[in-house]
Amino acid sequence: MKLAFFDDFRLGAVTDDGVIAIDTLVDGVDGFPPQLILSTVISQWSDYGPKFQSAIESGDPIALDSVRLRAPTPQPTSIVCMAGNYMEFGTLPEKPAQTAFFKSSYAVIDDGDTMQLPDVPASIFEGEAEMALVISKRASKVKPEDAMEYVFGYMNFVDGSARGLAAGMGLPYFMKCKDTFAPIGPYIVTADEIDDPHKLHIRQWNNGKVTHDYNTDDMAYTIAETVAFVTFNSTLDAGDVIAVGVNHGQLHPLQDGDVVEQEIDGLGRLTFKVEDKLKRTWKRETRAERADAGEQGATPQLTGKYADG
Repeated sequence: MKLAFFDDFRLGAVTDDGVIAIDTLVDGVDGFPPQLILSTVISQWSDYGPKFQSAIESGDPIALDSVRLRAPTPQPTSIVCMAGNYMEFGTLPEKPAQTAFFKSSYAVIDDGDTMQLPDVPASIFEGEAEMALVISKRASKVKPEDAMEYVFGYMNFVDGSARGLAAGMGLPYFMKCKDTFAPIGPYIVTADEIDDPHKLHIRQWNNGKVTHDYNTDDMAYTIAETVAFVTFNSTLDAGDVIAVGVNHGQLHPLQDGDVVEQEIDGLGRLTFKVEDKLKRTWKRETRAERADAGEQGATPQLTGKYADG
């Protein structure tokens, strides 16, 4: 099932024919914020899943082009992002150490919304094309062999980054925890619809040019290992999110006016825009393209505030 919020955060199921409203089927949630409605539904999925499926089969779909799809996890308590969780197209000699960081729930934006690049002296802004999983129930110190029971579903996720802002312990906070830096969606696809989440193709386009193009089969650690790693340190609840990382070679600069699209096999297409009131510019190239040309790291800023800093 493809679970979504639409318009004024009505709960719906997305089908090939449109979106089916299922909000009236959820009991006892009047006045609840959308995230709490979602966590309630996920926690009681054995009851709600069959009801929703019946509604899909008999309901009257609303055309997708007539609604606004909202973030499917509007304000998770926890958004955990894995760092360095890919083998970089097989170029790493050994698995990187597992590590992670948190994003604020205020980083979440809807499909079609705008990522705002802040007035900070970042060396570059990037948007990492990632798959994320949504937790199905309270998870604490989960064993790897049990971990997939804690995965409710999957969705597109973009990890916005402002590189070069701080050193030492503050680096993930200043680089990753900006408002609007987590576009997600357009919906959650329940785990039963995905045959193998470790074999999904991920693509991202910036203004129509393919930038990210890789497969989840290059993950260094499985989803089960990731859930176990995260929950050993931090308890997660139904509706919380874990983003499972990216291959870094295809990262590229985001700048004012960009339209970014991302698609993962079976998980739909997420679109967001980029706005930078400072109109800063960078050369249009990926890290891999720079490496092929003998250059190291991300492309330097060309124009605008902080370009000479």
